[in-house]
Amino acid sequence: QVQLVESGGGLVQTGGSLRLSCAASGRTFSSYTMGWFRQAPGKDREFVAAISAGGINTYYTDSVKGRFTVSRDNAKNTVYLQMNSLKPEDTAVYYCAARFRGNIYNLDVRAYADWGQGTQVTVSS
Repeated sequence: QVQLVESGGGLVQTGGSLRLSCAASGRTFSSYTMGWFRQAPGKDREFVAAISAGGINTYYTDSVKGRFTVSRDNAKNTVYLQMNSLKPEDTAVYYCAARFRGNIYNLDVRAYADWGQGTQVTVSS
């Protein structure tokens, strides 16, 4: 089990950028696949991006490909989500999540056991 704390959310104009961070506790962070999800008001939580335990493989939902980049620093127990060219439809609470030795291609929220508290991202038009 890992404890996760997100930061970096905020208000940005259309076309702007934000970088989210997710700090994890525990000495086995490098064994976890990490995912980013988001939830807009009135909608289900949806997959955004994932990165493998070693950081080699990544996967994105189609709507963010080419705009968002997920990365990690296992020495710092931190995963990042760089978000560029933001759109109003990216407005949501963003969550990071962890899966122990999981597959990055499983997009189901139920596949992730550990979650952060979320950070709000608001993109104004």
